[in-house]
Amino acid sequence: MPRTPDRRPSYDELAALVVRQMNTIEAQREMIARLEDTVDGLTARVAELERRLGRNSGNSSLPPSSDTFVRPGKKPPVNTRKRGRQPGAPGAGLAMVETPDQVEEHLPDACGGCGKRLSAADSVGFARRQVRDIPLVTVTVTEHRTHRCRCEGCGRVTAAVLPEQVAGSPSSYGPNLRALAAYLLVFQHIPVERCARLIADVTGARVSPGWVSSILAEAAMLITDSVELIRALLTLAHVLHVDETTTRIGTTRRWLHVACTSRLTLLGLGERSRDGVNALGILPDFRGVLVHDSLSLYDGYPGARHQLCGSHLVRELTAAAEDHPGQRWPEQIRWALAELNKQAGKARAAGLTEIPPKRAKIYLKSFHHGLRVGLSLHPRVSGRKQSPARNLLERLQRRACDVLRFADFPGWVPFTNNAAERALRPVKTQVKISGCHQSETGAAVWLTIRSYLDSARKHGLSAFDAIYRAFTGNLWMPPVALDA
Repeated sequence: MPRTPDRRPSYDELAALVVRQMNTIEAQREMIARLEDTVDGLTARVAELERRLGRNSGNSSLPPSSDTFVRPGKKPPVNTRKRGRQPGAPGAGLAMVETPDQVEEHLPDACGGCGKRLSAADSVGFARRQVRDIPLVTVTVTEHRTHRCRCEGCGRVTAAVLPEQVAGSPSSYGPNLRALAAYLLVFQHIPVERCARLIADVTGARVSPGWVSSILAEAAMLITDSVELIRALLTLAHVLHVDETTTRIGTTRRWLHVACTSRLTLLGLGERSRDGVNALGILPDFRGVLVHDSLSLYDGYPGARHQLCGSHLVRELTAAAEDHPGQRWPEQIRWALAELNKQAGKARAAGLTEIPPKRAKIYLKSFHHGLRVGLSLHPRVSGRKQSPARNLLERLQRRACDVLRFADFPGWVPFTNNAAERALRPVKTQVKISGCHQSETGAAVWLTIRSYLDSARKHGLSAFDAIYRAFTGNLWMPPVALDA
């Protein structure tokens, strides 16, 4: 059978095939573009997740407790302080006293040679050893009898008045036990039931958990005058540290605010807003320098000047250096801030009112040069949301005066807000050990007492002595003096 020749496709068939192939290629291009967009989005998301995963107490505001599973990198050298005893620090050895409270004489029973009995008259010298100890504590019952006496002249009967420390009930606990309970609850963070057990084991007083719990309200009422004076003095202070953190009241999250100086502390509850900050009764009328982090709610006080916490900024710069390892501007700005802080410390130690201008110029020039370089490498993008690096750079540029105020006034404006963070730390300790408060009233009472104790301790008074003075009618009052 003869072979049939192959039929060549017509022009229309070839044109249709070309069109189908072009459509297929275009569809594939669109699919590739979508896949590239998806890959870009996933890459950005992975980078953001890695950035968040790499955050720790050294490059963010996370607490050190968050570093459990992540070893933080080397922190920037804000200062050169090392752990342990510092060079030149005074020793704290247990020295002997010249006049002991009690002396016990120890004599040998007999001569080691002939066996003759020996007495104190045979002593030719002695070695001294002193032992410090406390007497065993036991509760004592004191009965107060209020007598009624009749005057022989007019015949009127007059009754004696009980001391203020004696309760009106027939049997009660005295100020020593009440002060001890308040001290254990507020300063040592001991839960109520354990506090009752501790008092019973150590003193023999079988107090109930209900009685222990009621002590805080009584203590808060006794220290009202002192706390009100603390609030007034903080309002008039030259430099004020403020900070906030979260806490829980039962199942509700609340915001805890602190305002403090090197000599006074005030803690209180409020919302994370200006109204919450104003609940302390200080900031609306404050006119000094406010030291805080970069939270925007503190910016709404035009009567005050501001100092942004240098520790927070250093951590943010550390994070920027980790996110952009090929860029040097974060390290340059961080170095400039750290060196300015060193110069401010030297000026303060030397009694100077300012950093020597030639020294300050070097670091200020480096600071602003780093800002310009960083802003050029991270230009603004369309839209409201900017990168963390851009936001940090704009804040450092826009608020340069608030960032560098510590260098302008090295004698009294601090570089960090560590004072406020230290004041908040006991509240976190309380929650970890004893759990959260179950009522806002109970939390407010605890914070009031803690404010009083912290302020008294800053003036050299022990926490127990401070609360004991409140229960014995000798309330500690802060001296009326304005300081930082």
